[in-house]
Amino acid sequence: MSDSTSSALNPGVAKREVWAWAMFDFANSGYTTVVLTAVFNAYFVSVVAQKAQWGTFAWTAALSVSYLLVMIAGPVLGAWADGHAAKKRLLAASTALCVASTAALAFAGPGMVALAVVFIVISNFAYAIGENLCAAFLPEIARPEALGKVSGWGWSLGYFGGILALGISLAWVVTAASRGSTEAQAVPGAMLITAAVFALASLPTFLFLKERARPTATADSPDTLGRLLQTARSARGYRDLLFLFATGVCYQAGVATVIALAAIYATEVMGFSMQDNIVLILAVNVTAAIGAFGFGYVQDRLGKVVALRITLGGWIAMTVFAYLATTKPMFWVAANLAGLCMGSSQSAGRALVAYLSPAGRAAEFFGLWGVATRLSAIMGPLTYGSVTWATGGNHRLAILLTGTFFILSLGFLAFVDERRGRAHVS
Repeated sequence: MSDSTSSALNPGVAKREVWAWAMFDFANSGYTTVVLTAVFNAYFVSVVAQKAQWGTFAWTAALSVSYLLVMIAGPVLGAWADGHAAKKRLLAASTALCVASTAALAFAGPGMVALAVVFIVISNFAYAIGENLCAAFLPEIARPEALGKVSGWGWSLGYFGGILALGISLAWVVTAASRGSTEAQAVPGAMLITAAVFALASLPTFLFLKERARPTATADSPDTLGRLLQTARSARGYRDLLFLFATGVCYQAGVATVIALAAIYATEVMGFSMQDNIVLILAVNVTAAIGAFGFGYVQDRLGKVVALRITLGGWIAMTVFAYLATTKPMFWVAANLAGLCMGSSQSAGRALVAYLSPAGRAAEFFGLWGVATRLSAIMGPLTYGSVTWATGGNHRLAILLTGTFFILSLGFLAFVDERRGRAHVS
């Protein structure tokens, strides 16, 4: 890394350490890419649920249960981690749980809906908790003026982790016939591949990332719930952060819908095969990495709110284009526009939360950000699933309605002033 990298980091943070932090984004992206976006979601609907009309709804309901659990547990675990300087310990536990439950998805065959649902709930819960805890290290690593840039490094590297896991899975699926198997029968092996990539790629994080926080929990200090109650009582003082959370609820609902249902939409509406989906998602991960890396620098120059506003406009355009797409090339354009917007909007949201969070309480506030984003992950996919169920499978209408989430988020974002919010916590 260059000297400009060093200038973006807080004193005492080594370049190897920021790489190790970013490697967790690399490690966990395989889970969202292979399990939630490209392979297992479509496999669940077509094979596990055996193409039942309620299949898409069952998938979105399982995700919603996991996100509800994150909403309950995320702030509590975050506040406890801050008080006990235990972010890294909890991150290790959540990683082990996600890896094990992802591997267990390999046992979900035709008709085994209950087993698949149980391990999707567990793995997605563990993934989301780990994502919150990893993000809470960001303000310890990066200088305030470089949070967008450093966040972008992590997100962009993360997409290449998704490419690696998905690429290996693609090779496994494509060669299924040579093993006397089928694409569907190869999916369990892809789950084992994804779990292994997550476990191995996360090792640098646990070897080199330092826990710089110091325990603040004492016999005289508030317990975990007491810390959360203190935050609730002072909520009015975090006006900009609260409006950012409202913004996140809306736009992340749309993002979660795209992540959870892109492969299903491509399969059911555009006629994509599993191989088509995997190749498309590989390409989208590249554009997402470009979006995250490039907009990381834009955030710090133009402002994080301005950068997020630009990406939300791109999301609205994407939903309209996907609705109008009638050919595979048209859908490819829509999907890659989604990739650019996904990388930039996810990175910008994380950087803004880090920028506006009080010192020493990042895990707690990222836990609260997790409440906002997981609420959205319930709202978005469940709305999409309900629309398809109620309309007899009208995926086009469902994707068009997804655009309303991004329109609402622009309204809430208009009330976020990042300078005012930063001044309050500095």
